[in-house]
Amino acid sequence: MTEITDSKPEQPGAPEQPATPDLSAMPDWEKRFRAPRVSLPDWAEDAPDRSLFVSNATGTYELYAWDRATGEQRQATDRPNGTTDGVLPPDGASIWWFSDTDGDEFGIWMRQPFGGGDDEPAAPGLEPSYPAGLAIGRDGTSVVGRSTDEDGTTIHVVRTDAEPVEIYRHRESAGVGDLSHDGTLIAVEHTEHGDAMHSALRVVRLDGEPVADLDDTKGGTQELGLEVLGFAPVDGDTRLLIGHQRRGRWEPMIWDVASGTETDLAIDLPGDVNAEWYPDGSGLLVAHSFEARGELFRYDLAKRELVRIETPTGSVSGATARPDGAVEYLWSSAAQPPRVRSTAGGVVLDPPGMKAPGSVAVEDAWVAGPGGRIHALVQKPAGASGPLPTVFEIHGGPTWHDSDAFAAGPAAWIDHGYAVVRVNYRGSTGYGREWTDALKHRVGLIELEDIAAVREWAVTSGLADPAKLVLAGGSWGGYLTLLGLGTQPEAWALGLAAVPVADYVTAYHDEMEALKAMDRTLLGGTPEEVPERFEASSPLTYVDAVRAPVYISAGVNDPRCPIRQVENYVDRLAARGAVHEVYRYDAGHGSLVVEERIKQVRLEITFATAHLGEGPSLG
Repeated sequence: MTEITDSKPEQPGAPEQPATPDLSAMPDWEKRFRAPRVSLPDWAEDAPDRSLFVSNATGTYELYAWDRATGEQRQATDRPNGTTDGVLPPDGASIWWFSDTDGDEFGIWMRQPFGGGDDEPAAPGLEPSYPAGLAIGRDGTSVVGRSTDEDGTTIHVVRTDAEPVEIYRHRESAGVGDLSHDGTLIAVEHTEHGDAMHSALRVVRLDGEPVADLDDTKGGTQELGLEVLGFAPVDGDTRLLIGHQRRGRWEPMIWDVASGTETDLAIDLPGDVNAEWYPDGSGLLVAHSFEARGELFRYDLAKRELVRIETPTGSVSGATARPDGAVEYLWSSAAQPPRVRSTAGGVVLDPPGMKAPGSVAVEDAWVAGPGGRIHALVQKPAGASGPLPTVFEIHGGPTWHDSDAFAAGPAAWIDHGYAVVRVNYRGSTGYGREWTDALKHRVGLIELEDIAAVREWAVTSGLADPAKLVLAGGSWGGYLTLLGLGTQPEAWALGLAAVPVADYVTAYHDEMEALKAMDRTLLGGTPEEVPERFEASSPLTYVDAVRAPVYISAGVNDPRCPIRQVENYVDRLAARGAVHEVYRYDAGHGSLVVEERIKQVRLEITFATAHLGEGPSLG
């Protein structure tokens, strides 16, 4: 068990760094992990000088309070395995942070004064759970979403000096979306219809009384999802900004929950469109994602006009509009490390210490596949020509996508002479609803068909050495790695799987409740109801066909890809004498400790070198 330590006392200036090793002896790939990073700062709506951000400045990702008026920064949390989930209430008087045990994601919300002080339970009377959304009102009332294996999802209203009141309960997954500006309405995302990939919306009063429902699900294979983007930032305003998929992609719409009026914004941009309110409610900050790049716009609600906000080519992984109209955004590209920038000019938050070295730019590859064109992102060492040893770095999710953004892991392989290929397979976001939803019922196998098509392109194009192809990934990417090694045993020379699903049936029974709901949606039922689908999609089914050496890393406290199902797979490998190594570490679904991340990458590179030899010389 890891004890939660007291918060550090207030420290003027930027957060301190741990002692820095000799930079002259440190390889670039390690510098990229160790260089201090910061997240996009969140800020309190009614006290915008008070901000909260995440940084790895001490060697572990923790929450930091930042008083913009004085410039003072203070490390707010300090735990052995790190902390990243934090929220500022509108008044900025306190910091809420989620306290779990060693990364198991099961715990309670804690609270401490913004200027420093003792931590205390933020919602006394609520038992530990998995988090399912949080909203905090201006009068101190909070709306806390909880998920447990026993109860499914529950939502509680917690008032100061009063016992929590349960206002919602359902076996299927749900979550708190937002609380209206005046604190009278709660927006809830729910999947009571049983499809965890496509939420419906319900707005209720603080006593749980329903006000309005919006549900785009149609049954069959044509379900359409909705998501809460936020209530209008004006007292008494009942407009709710939501995301919908009615035209086959994510885009915003305004729903007045009192009148039922739906205002279609009809923003004519390809790809997915997200949005949030400007603080005065006059416009929307629009985030546009298309073909692995991101850009920003302002949408003027009165003029119904879209105006581009100039940002460099690459990826915007977060953005927020400040009260003065300036937009702050976190930007990076595959070649350039992330920075928090502002349209007012310059870098908003620049941590002290060494800077991360850059990497090489990403190139786009479009490959014909069985379900349509597949987008792959390709990087290779500067000046190198193929065929090269190549790592297929497969993203997690599956509802996620790789983008032209800075990533220290792929850059490490490039430094060692490998090409890196990342595939936005069917199931990935960013390419339309049909592409995202395509993997149902043949889970894992559909994604691997797309990966196989890109693999064939990589070999025939002369990029990849067919004798030195590495299949790698974490989480869902780790799952696809193990499944690919068993279903495509002749295609891969090596496998590197981090926190994977390895035995799908056992994983289902041991994982957190929200992921059970997702698996029922993906596979069409439970292991008892559709055993043939779970068997067809489980890496354990094909473990005896694996021929390539396998390296597996797993967190012993992981609630998403639990350790028991990994051990079942490893036992089967060991029983037949298959070449494999396993690394277990004391954390959950990944680690927030920088040195632990570096250790895991080093172990993977060492394993690959031992079985494939050194990469080509880059000198």
